[in-house]
Amino acid sequence: MRSTFSKISTVVYASLIYLFLYLPIAILFIYSFNKSKLNAVWTGFTFDWYVKLMHNSDVLDATYTSLLVALVSTVFATMIGTLAAVGMYRYHFRGKTALDAMLYLPIVIPEIVMGISMLALFAQLKVPLGFWTLVAAHITFSIPFVVVVVKARLDGFDKSIEEAAMDLGATPWQTFIKVTLPVIAPGVIASALLAFTLSIDDVIISFFVAGPGSATLPLKIFSMVKFGVTPEINALSTLMLLVTLCIAIMAERIRMKKG
Repeated sequence: MRSTFSKISTVVYASLIYLFLYLPIAILFIYSFNKSKLNAVWTGFTFDWYVKLMHNSDVLDATYTSLLVALVSTVFATMIGTLAAVGMYRYHFRGKTALDAMLYLPIVIPEIVMGISMLALFAQLKVPLGFWTLVAAHITFSIPFVVVVVKARLDGFDKSIEEAAMDLGATPWQTFIKVTLPVIAPGVIASALLAFTLSIDDVIISFFVAGPGSATLPLKIFSMVKFGVTPEINALSTLMLLVTLCIAIMAERIRMKKG
């Protein structure tokens, strides 16, 4: 009897958690097909918002900017963060503990503080705000996340594999490319996905460092909140959700085949 009650309560608890997580997404998906401009009342089914989305140049330009900034910043942040993580894992030097602790600072400080500091830096250097200041800022706040994820993967790494490769005549670079990188590849990929998500989702830091003509999608949506977010944004969010879901399913199928 107690075992049955425990199972039922576990199922109910898990169902409530999933309902809380996914019900807002389901509502967004449903109302992307709503005829009404208001998300509060269902008036009928339509594809009009998807058609209007394809002709909304402002939203499409903001989406393109967000994706481009996220891709460029992810590539550079992943490369820099991976090399930094490997270097800090391999070598011991004076001040390493302090440097390691400082890597967590951009993660824990409020984003508004980092946004203001980045704006002050660009102002002092007289760098005009625009696409490249966005990229630089996104690289800066993404690197610590990459380092943390890759270092977690390196914690279970067997150094004797690298030593064996170098004993067989491999150079340090060959050892890194052919031995170390394949082993830590899951951590590198995970950190890249995290950096991409953080970049494409950022509002506060982007608000301070984006110049005219370089508004990202989150900034565009944020500016629309004052006048009401149109169902076109629901349609765009639904399309992005479907693309993300397809990528996740493909990645899982590849993982299962390798397993």
